[in-house]
Amino acid sequence: MNATDSVHSLVPSSTAVRAAHAIRDGVLSEVRKAVVGQDEALELMLCGLIAGGHILLEGVPGVAKTLMAKALSRGIGADFKRIQFTPDLMPADILGTSVFDLKSQAFVLVRGPIFTDLLLADEINRAPAKTQSALLEAMQERGVSLEGRHMALSPLFTVFATQNPVESEGTYPLPEAQLDRFLLKIEVGYPAPEEEDAILASVHRGFDAGDLARAGVGPAVTKDGILAARAALNEVNVEPPVLAYIRKLVAATRASGRIRLGAGPRASVHLLLASKALAALRGRSFVTPDDVRFLAGPVLKHRLLLSPDAELDGATPSEVLREVVQSVEVPR
Repeated sequence: MNATDSVHSLVPSSTAVRAAHAIRDGVLSEVRKAVVGQDEALELMLCGLIAGGHILLEGVPGVAKTLMAKALSRGIGADFKRIQFTPDLMPADILGTSVFDLKSQAFVLVRGPIFTDLLLADEINRAPAKTQSALLEAMQERGVSLEGRHMALSPLFTVFATQNPVESEGTYPLPEAQLDRFLLKIEVGYPAPEEEDAILASVHRGFDAGDLARAGVGPAVTKDGILAARAALNEVNVEPPVLAYIRKLVAATRASGRIRLGAGPRASVHLLLASKALAALRGRSFVTPDDVRFLAGPVLKHRLLLSPDAELDGATPSEVLREVVQSVEVPR
């Protein structure tokens, strides 16, 4: 236990924060009926949802990215829609369009799949920039401009986007402006050997990833409960030294000679919100430096562009960010 924890361990959590912690246990318990392992990724997904941000899931095919998003949506009783991004996908396929109704002899607005609570943008980097940009306004403002009208989206609206890190043929790298809209980038890796054994045993017993109702995955909380958990973040305290630590970490990415483009102020805000959400989900009414360090990678690494020298050295954003984090003094 560090000094911050010892000082604050005597501070009781608020009722709202305890409710957020109960949501974490309940939702993850439901999701684990379908998903084996990936505990850190699942906690980060729920953290991003409570913080009100959008999440980019990166991993090779077959590591349960889609399954995790579908199971999480069932665990919170949310509406869920999926868009398979392809090179010929058009913005109207996401937002919707007006069609002529023969019965009424008038144009009728048909809403696209973006009008939902949780939207899975599967293989988002397979669509061209014009189509990807259709998500920008929705991700930033939770609303879209359609047929000359501004239409609000669900207050719970969250994008879970997936992409393959190794396949480049037929893909369009996400522009920096869109990457910056994602609160977290979560790397989803292979399961451990014992976890893969459990997956095989589950399938052998009849588990079907396409039938989560049969697996018993159900809502552990209502959508209003998730919105209440978001409101609980206002009750999570952040001491001035921890606020300064967040600023210094983000500023250090701009000062590093191995980084060509560092993280901006939006990254500072996202790191603060994610840290508060993580603290609430873990049952604490205060943020510790350990929360910030734990989230620095998922919040910051997708916003960095390495210098040519760092790229020639074969460095990765994760490695360079680790060096930056280690260079910033941790508050005591």
